[in-house]
Amino acid sequence: MTQDELKALVGRAALEYVEDGAVVGVGTGSTVNHFIDALATQRERIAGAVSSSLKSSERLLAHGIRVIDCNDVESLPVYIDGADEIDGRGHMIKGGGAALTREKIVADLARRFVCIADESKLVDTLGAFALPVEVIPMAAAQVARRFGRLGGEARVRDGVVTDNGNRILDVRGLSIRDPMAMETEVNQWPGVVTVGIFARHKASVCLLGTATGVRTLTF
Repeated sequence: MTQDELKALVGRAALEYVEDGAVVGVGTGSTVNHFIDALATQRERIAGAVSSSLKSSERLLAHGIRVIDCNDVESLPVYIDGADEIDGRGHMIKGGGAALTREKIVADLARRFVCIADESKLVDTLGAFALPVEVIPMAAAQVARRFGRLGGEARVRDGVVTDNGNRILDVRGLSIRDPMAMETEVNQWPGVVTVGIFARHKASVCLLGTATGVRTLTF
Protein backbone atom coordinates (compact mmCIF):
# COMPACT_ATOMS: atom_id res chain seq x y z
CA MET A 1 0.00 0.00 0.00
CA THR A 2 1.05 3.58 -0.55
CA GLN A 3 1.40 5.91 2.42
CA ASP A 4 -1.78 7.68 1.34
CA GLU A 5 -3.67 4.37 1.28
CA LEU A 6 -2.40 3.56 4.79
CA LYS A 7 -3.65 6.94 6.02
CA ALA A 8 -7.06 6.30 4.48
CA LEU A 9 -7.13 2.86 6.12
CA VAL A 10 -6.63 4.18 9.66
CA GLY A 11 -8.91 7.14 8.98
CA ARG A 12 -11.76 4.72 8.29
CA ALA A 13 -10.81 2.50 11.24
CA ALA A 14 -11.12 5.45 13.62
CA LEU A 15 -14.86 5.64 12.93
CA GLU A 16 -15.28 2.73 15.35
CA TYR A 17 -14.26 5.06 18.20
CA VAL A 18 -16.85 7.73 17.37
CA GLU A 19 -19.85 7.62 19.73
CA ASP A 20 -23.34 8.07 18.33
CA GLY A 21 -24.87 11.46 19.12
CA ALA A 22 -21.63 12.85 20.54
CA VAL A 23 -19.38 15.74 19.65
CA VAL A 24 -16.06 14.43 18.34
CA GLY A 25 -12.67 16.12 18.68
CA VAL A 26 -10.90 16.36 15.33
CA GLY A 27 -7.21 17.05 14.84
CA THR A 28 -5.15 18.33 11.95
CA GLY A 29 -3.06 16.96 9.10
CA SER A 30 -3.09 14.69 6.09
CA THR A 31 -4.10 11.55 8.01
CA VAL A 32 -6.89 13.42 9.79
CA ASN A 33 -8.14 14.67 6.42
CA HIS A 34 -8.86 11.03 5.54
CA PHE A 35 -10.70 10.62 8.84
CA ILE A 36 -12.80 13.73 8.13
CA ASP A 37 -13.69 12.37 4.69
CA ALA A 38 -14.70 9.05 6.27
CA LEU A 39 -16.67 10.84 9.01
CA ALA A 40 -18.61 12.72 6.35
CA THR A 41 -20.16 9.46 5.18
CA GLN A 42 -21.67 9.06 8.68
CA ARG A 43 -22.18 12.69 9.66
CA GLU A 44 -25.76 12.04 10.79
CA ARG A 45 -24.32 9.92 13.64
CA ILE A 46 -22.73 12.86 15.44
CA ALA A 47 -23.82 16.16 16.94
CA GLY A 48 -20.82 17.95 15.50
CA ALA A 49 -17.07 18.38 15.86
CA VAL A 50 -14.60 20.51 17.78
CA SER A 51 -11.66 21.22 15.49
CA SER A 52 -8.03 21.97 16.30
CA SER A 53 -7.29 24.12 13.23
CA LEU A 54 -8.83 26.44 10.70
CA LYS A 55 -7.97 24.02 7.89
CA SER A 56 -9.77 21.13 9.56
CA SER A 57 -12.75 23.36 10.32
CA GLU A 58 -12.98 24.33 6.66
CA ARG A 59 -12.87 20.69 5.58
CA LEU A 60 -15.52 19.68 8.14
CA LEU A 61 -17.82 22.50 7.07
CA ALA A 62 -17.34 21.64 3.39
CA HIS A 63 -18.64 18.16 4.22
CA GLY A 64 -21.67 19.56 6.02
CA ILE A 65 -20.39 18.68 9.51
CA ARG A 66 -21.22 21.23 12.21
CA VAL A 67 -18.16 22.81 13.84
CA ILE A 68 -18.65 23.68 17.50
CA ASP A 69 -16.58 26.24 19.39
CA CYS A 70 -14.25 24.71 21.94
CA ASN A 71 -15.65 27.01 24.64
CA ASP A 72 -19.12 25.55 24.17
CA VAL A 73 -18.27 22.01 25.27
CA GLU A 74 -17.20 20.76 28.70
CA SER A 75 -15.78 17.43 27.55
CA LEU A 76 -15.42 15.13 24.56
CA PRO A 77 -15.63 11.34 24.52
CA VAL A 78 -12.84 11.08 21.96
CA TYR A 79 -10.21 13.14 20.16
CA ILE A 80 -8.84 11.72 16.92
CA ASP A 81 -5.57 13.07 15.57
CA GLY A 82 -2.33 12.04 13.92
CA ALA A 83 1.26 12.20 15.15
CA ASP A 84 4.68 12.92 13.72
CA GLU A 85 6.16 10.31 16.08
CA ILE A 86 4.72 7.98 18.70
CA ASP A 87 6.63 5.73 21.09
CA GLY A 88 5.70 2.43 22.69
CA ARG A 89 4.11 4.17 25.68
CA GLY A 90 1.81 6.45 23.66
CA HIS A 91 3.92 9.60 24.01
CA MET A 92 3.94 11.66 20.82
CA ILE A 93 5.63 14.48 18.96
CA LYS A 94 3.06 16.62 17.18
CA GLY A 95 3.08 19.98 15.45
CA GLY A 96 4.37 19.29 11.95
CA GLY A 97 1.28 21.13 10.75
CA ALA A 98 1.83 23.99 13.24
CA ALA A 99 -1.46 23.33 15.09
CA LEU A 100 0.07 21.85 18.27
CA THR A 101 -1.37 24.37 20.74
CA ARG A 102 -4.95 24.00 19.59
CA GLU A 103 -4.45 20.25 19.33
CA LYS A 104 -3.35 20.12 22.94
CA ILE A 105 -6.34 22.23 24.03
CA VAL A 106 -8.81 19.90 22.32
CA ALA A 107 -6.96 16.83 23.59
CA ASP A 108 -7.34 18.18 27.12
CA LEU A 109 -11.12 18.09 26.72
CA ALA A 110 -11.17 14.46 25.62
CA ARG A 111 -11.53 11.37 27.76
CA ARG A 112 -9.75 9.29 25.10
CA PHE A 113 -7.07 10.22 22.54
CA VAL A 114 -7.04 7.99 19.47
CA CYS A 115 -3.88 8.47 17.41
CA ILE A 116 -4.06 7.51 13.73
CA ALA A 117 -0.78 7.06 11.88
CA ASP A 118 1.13 4.86 9.47
CA GLU A 119 3.66 2.44 10.92
CA SER A 120 6.65 4.64 10.02
CA LYS A 121 5.65 6.98 12.88
CA LEU A 122 6.28 4.35 15.60
CA VAL A 123 9.70 4.90 17.21
CA ASP A 124 11.65 3.66 20.21
CA THR A 125 12.70 7.16 21.33
CA LEU A 126 11.16 10.50 20.36
CA GLY A 127 13.33 13.13 18.71
CA ALA A 128 14.34 12.03 15.22
CA PHE A 129 11.48 14.21 13.96
CA ALA A 130 12.29 17.85 14.68
CA LEU A 131 10.40 18.93 17.82
CA PRO A 132 7.97 21.79 17.09
CA VAL A 133 7.58 24.51 19.71
CA GLU A 134 5.11 27.38 19.38
CA VAL A 135 6.66 30.59 20.69
CA ILE A 136 5.71 34.23 21.05
CA PRO A 137 7.80 35.95 18.33
CA MET A 138 9.87 38.15 20.67
CA ALA A 139 11.06 35.05 22.56
CA ALA A 140 12.16 32.97 19.56
CA ALA A 141 15.91 33.62 19.86
CA GLN A 142 15.88 33.28 23.64
CA VAL A 143 14.09 29.92 23.51
CA ALA A 144 16.40 28.73 20.73
CA ARG A 145 19.43 29.45 22.92
CA ARG A 146 17.94 27.42 25.78
CA PHE A 147 17.52 24.44 23.47
CA GLY A 148 21.12 24.93 22.36
CA ARG A 149 22.23 24.41 25.94
CA LEU A 150 20.37 21.09 25.89
CA GLY A 151 22.19 20.01 22.73
CA GLY A 152 19.41 20.87 20.30
CA GLU A 153 19.49 23.11 17.24
CA ALA A 154 16.36 25.28 17.00
CA ARG A 155 15.36 27.22 13.92
CA VAL A 156 12.31 29.31 13.15
CA ARG A 157 10.12 27.59 10.55
CA ASP A 158 10.25 29.86 7.52
CA GLY A 159 7.04 31.48 6.37
CA VAL A 160 4.85 29.91 9.05
CA VAL A 161 2.56 31.84 11.37
CA THR A 162 0.27 29.75 13.56
CA ASP A 163 -3.50 30.19 13.79
CA ASN A 164 -2.69 32.01 17.05
CA GLY A 165 -0.33 34.51 15.38
CA ASN A 166 2.88 32.98 16.72
CA ARG A 167 5.99 31.32 15.28
CA ILE A 168 7.20 27.73 15.27
CA LEU A 169 10.68 26.66 16.31
CA ASP A 170 11.77 23.26 14.97
CA VAL A 171 14.36 21.67 17.24
CA ARG A 172 16.69 18.99 15.87
CA GLY A 173 19.26 16.86 17.60
CA LEU A 174 17.23 15.84 20.65
CA SER A 175 16.80 12.36 22.09
CA ILE A 176 13.74 12.60 24.32
CA ARG A 177 14.04 9.74 26.78
CA ASP A 178 11.76 11.29 29.42
CA PRO A 179 8.97 13.00 27.46
CA MET A 180 6.96 14.00 30.52
CA ALA A 181 9.93 15.74 32.16
CA MET A 182 10.92 17.61 29.01
CA GLU A 183 7.35 18.67 28.28
CA THR A 184 6.99 19.99 31.83
CA GLU A 185 10.29 21.89 31.70
CA VAL A 186 9.93 23.50 28.27
CA ASN A 187 6.35 24.59 28.92
CA GLN A 188 7.66 26.71 31.81
CA TRP A 189 10.12 28.69 29.69
CA PRO A 190 9.02 32.32 29.20
CA GLY A 191 7.71 32.85 25.68
CA VAL A 192 6.82 29.22 25.02
CA VAL A 193 3.14 28.83 24.17
CA THR A 194 3.41 25.05 24.09
CA VAL A 195 5.86 22.34 23.13
CA GLY A 196 4.92 19.58 20.71
CA ILE A 197 5.53 16.76 23.20
CA PHE A 198 2.27 15.04 24.06
CA ALA A 199 3.13 13.10 27.21
CA ARG A 200 0.64 14.55 29.66
CA HIS A 201 -1.97 14.19 26.90
CA LYS A 202 -0.64 10.96 25.42
CA ALA A 203 -2.55 8.55 23.20
CA SER A 204 -4.96 6.07 24.75
CA VAL A 205 -5.03 4.03 21.54
CA CYS A 206 -2.95 4.14 18.36
CA LEU A 207 -4.25 2.80 15.07
CA LEU A 208 -1.21 2.06 12.90
CA GLY A 209 -1.62 1.50 9.20
CA THR A 210 0.49 -1.42 8.00
CA ALA A 211 0.77 -3.40 4.78
CA THR A 212 -1.23 -6.19 6.43
CA GLY A 213 -3.95 -3.95 7.88
CA VAL A 214 -4.57 -1.86 10.98
CA ARG A 215 -2.48 -2.64 14.04
CA THR A 216 -4.06 -1.46 17.31
CA LEU A 217 -1.84 -0.40 20.20
CA THR A 218 -3.45 0.30 23.57
CA PHE A 219 -1.65 2.28 26.28
